[in-house]
Amino acid sequence: MPQRSKVLTLPDPVKAELDKKLVAGGFADYVALSDWLKDQGYEISKSSLHRYGTYFEQRLSAIKVATEQAQAIADTIGDDQGVLGDALTRLIQEKTFQLLVEMESLSAEDVDFTKLGEMVAKLNKTAILQKKWIADMRERARAAADDVVKVAKAGGLSAEKAEEIRKKILGIV
Repeated sequence: MPQRSKVLTLPDPVKAELDKKLVAGGFADYVALSDWLKDQGYEISKSSLHRYGTYFEQRLSAIKVATEQAQAIADTIGDDQGVLGDALTRLIQEKTFQLLVEMESLSAEDVDFTKLGEMVAKLNKTAILQKKWIADMRERARAAADDVVKVAKAGGLSAEKAEEIRKKILGIV
């Protein structure tokens, strides 16, 4: 098994500052970053920083593309059904499952099983809460549409026109 990256062993505040410097510097000048880390008390070569920077830049780019695609989908089709959240939940579940399948080749040091279990529990709880919220919003919309129909009929609107309004409110038409 390859040696773990020294960058990943940095304390969180130092690593967070390194990440900021990488982004602000356009993922360049690894010599200066190595010197900065040396001043902080950490000896990490420019080559090691470059490997980490390349990995980090790819991850950042993938997240940016995924965010833009999700925004484009939401702008185009809307997301009142929680489709994007469901898709994200399924993706995370799939990745977690892959990790569990590959666990035979991983050591306990590579995977924090407590955090993994907490993540899965939170993910499932979020999915359930989202589905409950969507069901509640649908019920509220139905009740509001029914109230509008009653008011419209009481005001002299035909039953046919009142039903047309109800369908539009509910997005059926």
